[in-house]
Amino acid sequence: MEDLKNYIRSVKDFPKPGIMFRDITTLLKESNGIKMTAERLYSLAKDLNISKVVGIESRGFIFGSMLAEKLNAGFVPIRKPGKLPAETVKKTYALEYGTDTIEIHKDAIKRGERILIHDDLLATGGTALAAANLVELLGGEVVQLSFIIELTFLKGREKLTNYDVRSLVEYKDEE
Repeated sequence: MEDLKNYIRSVKDFPKPGIMFRDITTLLKESNGIKMTAERLYSLAKDLNISKVVGIESRGFIFGSMLAEKLNAGFVPIRKPGKLPAETVKKTYALEYGTDTIEIHKDAIKRGERILIHDDLLATGGTALAAANLVELLGGEVVQLSFIIELTFLKGREKLTNYDVRSLVEYKDEE
């Protein structure tokens, strides 16, 4: 999967000094990058009998909706507070400094549905774990969490040991 790295731009000191941002907009602007990523994500989940794909705001929506279509599944967005129009359930989770909250429509998932959660990047794992908690609160079964990029040095996978976690590209350090 190292060839996907050729499509990902690294931006030093964004959004603040000391951070190496992994930018998928360069992957998205190339049709071959999109096709390769979509096919590889699909190959990880094609035999899992997925009912719905849950995409985490906002970059998780891009390939999450593509995956849903390829898997003949529904798509459900998880968003920041105040962005979904109907009744929601929310989960607040810890960040390095402070907290954040995500929401999902209360009627988005039915008990027993098989769910794939997708986001573009796995860093510390807090957002992905909060998303999994929301899905389970609604009665869904989290079958897989998929990511394009995993920053292994941040050990996010350690928060997700109860789940099947898949990523296409790993970065083992900040450079």
